[in-house]
Amino acid sequence: MPSSSRRSFFAHSAALAAATAFPAEAKVNRAAGVKLKLGLNAYSFDKPLRDGRMTLHDAIQFCAKHGVDGLDATGYYFPGYPNVPSDEYIYNLKRAGFVNGVAISGTGVRNEFAVADRAARAKDVQLVKDWIVVASKLGAPVIRVFSGRTRPKDHSFENAFRWMVADMKECAAFGKQHGVVVAVQQHDDFLKTADETIRLIDSVGSEWFGCILDIGSLRQSDPYTEIEKLVPFAVSWQIKEKVGRNGVEEAVDLAKLKAVIDRSGYRGYIPFEALGPGDPAEKVVNFLNRIRKAFSL
Repeated sequence: MPSSSRRSFFAHSAALAAATAFPAEAKVNRAAGVKLKLGLNAYSFDKPLRDGRMTLHDAIQFCAKHGVDGLDATGYYFPGYPNVPSDEYIYNLKRAGFVNGVAISGTGVRNEFAVADRAARAKDVQLVKDWIVVASKLGAPVIRVFSGRTRPKDHSFENAFRWMVADMKECAAFGKQHGVVVAVQQHDDFLKTADETIRLIDSVGSEWFGCILDIGSLRQSDPYTEIEKLVPFAVSWQIKEKVGRNGVEEAVDLAKLKAVIDRSGYRGYIPFEALGPGDPAEKVVNFLNRIRKAFSL
């Protein structure tokens, strides 16, 4: 084999190995073992929060009543979103959580980084930055972001991936300045698999960037295998009632999920989300009781 061909062959082999390896440097560095805290994702009360029948203060009271450790207070439910709320509102919510023994375990925004329009992406980078400041004032340790709703039709995955890495790096650097971890939620959108998500985290290359492990959005193959791949990169979760297996929904096996966590090790919040028709409070309590039983919490 000519020397140039050999160099090309070995370069390709090295790149392939790097792409398929489990990047140890991107994993979350934490103590061994499992220590779980229950969290409620505010999206469980999406409709009453949006139509004004419920507020985030009410969600804190709900968590306190039912012994839930933390509230993931999604940005959509703050007054004036996407504009940031007043400091008075932020600090009153923070105090309400504190005196009720309910931590604000995180917040989140809806951004779009899978678009070619640089100005549009820059606007959403600023959105993330603005809410990083809100998270810092709340005492929330993490902000949830997304990759993009779809894969752009007129650009390759690799092109969009490069834009995304640059935007996420900028957000993670800003998060570091304010003591807030930025975490991408893979949502069966631009990011569809554990490997794609891990590749993004590794490419951003910051200990201030991780994964919100959404168990319901890994739908391309065996969900529990995908979940297990992502646990070492998870800084928070979304535990859902359904998972996807080869594109088909099925009820989550909570005992199997707990076994994955026990094998992999995780310490921190496991926010859960109950969706679908019916009274949201009733659905949340029922799912909470199932989680407590399966996880011995």
